[in-house]
Amino acid sequence: MTTVDPTPASLPAALAEPTVPVRRSWIALIFAANLGVWMAFFTPIQVLLPQQIERIAPGDKEAMFAVVTGLGALAAVLANPLAGALSDRTCLRVGGRELGRRHVWTAGGAVLGALALVLLARQDTIAGVAVGWVAAQVCFNAMLASLTAGIPDRVPVLQRGGVSGWVGIPQSLGLVLGAVLVTAVVTGNAAGYATIALAVLLLSLPFALLTADDPLPRAHRPPLRVGALLASMWISPRRHPDFAWAWLTRFLVQLGNALGTLYLLYFLADGVRYPDPEGGLLVLILLYTLGMILTAVVSGRLSDRSGRRKVFVITSGLVMAVAALLLAVAPVWPMAMVAAVLLGAGYGVYLSVDAALITEVLPAATDRAKDLGVINIANSAPQVLGPALSAPIVVHLGGYPTLYAATAAVTLLGSALVVKIRGVA
Repeated sequence: MTTVDPTPASLPAALAEPTVPVRRSWIALIFAANLGVWMAFFTPIQVLLPQQIERIAPGDKEAMFAVVTGLGALAAVLANPLAGALSDRTCLRVGGRELGRRHVWTAGGAVLGALALVLLARQDTIAGVAVGWVAAQVCFNAMLASLTAGIPDRVPVLQRGGVSGWVGIPQSLGLVLGAVLVTAVVTGNAAGYATIALAVLLLSLPFALLTADDPLPRAHRPPLRVGALLASMWISPRRHPDFAWAWLTRFLVQLGNALGTLYLLYFLADGVRYPDPEGGLLVLILLYTLGMILTAVVSGRLSDRSGRRKVFVITSGLVMAVAALLLAVAPVWPMAMVAAVLLGAGYGVYLSVDAALITEVLPAATDRAKDLGVINIANSAPQVLGPALSAPIVVHLGGYPTLYAATAAVTLLGSALVVKIRGVA
């Protein structure tokens, strides 16, 4: 069941509910574009930024890493819904031809974000690293806002679980490929950033250049007034309770994910005492990705066929909570590998089905990208809170066992609250 506004035949294609299934070529291209943007998000956070910050401030690496990633996440919180709202209102004409409202943001974000990564690689102060990472986050979140809107823009409801599964896989696969590129293919921090920048361009631009993007007629463009634009960022929980609950469940699960993954490199070095923490991190990422690939598309298609979303979300939360508890009670290498597979499997189910669920509770077709940008705050805000909560837990409140126990509790609560959503089975 969907709660989006009615879309009569008189509405333009950009605002109508899609009814024609998307082809495999379209899925492949949006998969590649998402792979590029997630490589740009996660490879710096998991590999390049920790290395760069440890070189600049080795005695205070945890706190400085928390500051840099927290500022970047704060920039993401602001940039994603704002770029989405502007994308919803984009009407461009070049040479007498109307352009679509999404692809210009995808292409522009990719080009400017790649440039930001190249500049980030040249920084040798914490302040410079923070500024560079904030700039990259703004660009890639503008790109992500337009890509995310592609699902409700072009994919019918009964196909969204399966497509969301494919689109979700790059969140972990991007980290795997990025980690391989910057640890095994190229050497040096600067070369790593440059390689990721090039990958973003090669993977993302074909989607913007080769797929259709319905233009928005100017008569249907919402007014662009600063006050109204800012006011539209607030979506009343009273008027749209399902959207509010979907936001809260996403926020809690992503907070659990941030708590569990932010200090993974340091956990291997200081908690597990693995002799090669960077190599160990790559192994865990590979196992996590394997678990995710095995479940994401299959669970999305099963959800499409059954017409049910919530039971899959709850099950995924249980699996992820078990994985986190294993790390809490047995911080040893073999258990870390088991937990990585379980965490990936649970997150694969969650990512595909919850993404489809959210597209069914969007308040209005005219504001899809903006509303999904508000949802994406639930992805980005935990990256702000994650460092603020993780650092004191690790340093003062019991270390890594406490951190992973908190991860399990928050994740379980987030997945359970999906039962509050009434408009989706």
